Amino acid sequence: MVAVDRRERLRHPQMLGELLIYRLGRLYATAGAMTLRVCEGEFGIPRREWRLLAVLGEAGALQPSELATRAELDRARTSRALAGLQAKGLVERRVIANDRRLARVALTEQGHALHARILPRVAAINGAILARSSDEEVTALDGLLESLQLQATQLLGASAWPKADRRRGGRPIG
Repeated sequence: MVAVDRRERLRHPQMLGELLIYRLGRLYATAGAMTLRVCEGEFGIPRREWRLLAVLGEAGALQPSELATRAELDRARTSRALAGLQAKGLVERRVIANDRRLARVALTEQGHALHARILPRVAAINGAILARSSDEEVTALDGLLESLQLQATQLLGASAWPKADRRRGGRPIG
C-alpha cells in the first residue's frame, strides 16, 4: 500500500514536496553545496568554471559555442567563465586556420592537472550520495534518469512554452 501511495503522489502531486522537479532541485541544491565547497573552497574555482573545465577535460578542444552546448550554458555565461579560466591560465584559445573568428578553447597543462585533482573529489561526493543504494537501485536510477531526461527534452522541444521576461519580473499574473 505504501509503494502505491508514493507512486500516486509522484505521478499526481498535490503539494510542492511531492513534485519531482522540486525534489530533484532540493537534491541538486544539497549536493551542489558540497560541490561548491570543494570547487571554490579547496581549489578556488567557481562551479560554472568547473563545469567547463570538466567538459574540456573529457572532450578536448572545442569551439566556445560547442562548449556552451555541451555544458548546457548560454553563450554569455560560457564566455564569462572562459575568461576566468583563461585569466587563471587553465584554458587557452587556439585560432583555427588564421581566422580569429574561428577558435577552439582547450585546457592548458595546468588546466589538465586541476581537472585531474578536482574530478576525484566531486566523484567522491557522488559516491557518498549513492552509498545507501544497492547496485540494483543505482542501475535502475541510471536508466530512469536517462529516460526522464529524454522525456523532458522531447516535451520542451515539442511544445510552445512561453519564455519568461526576466527583465520585467516575468509575465503578469491573471
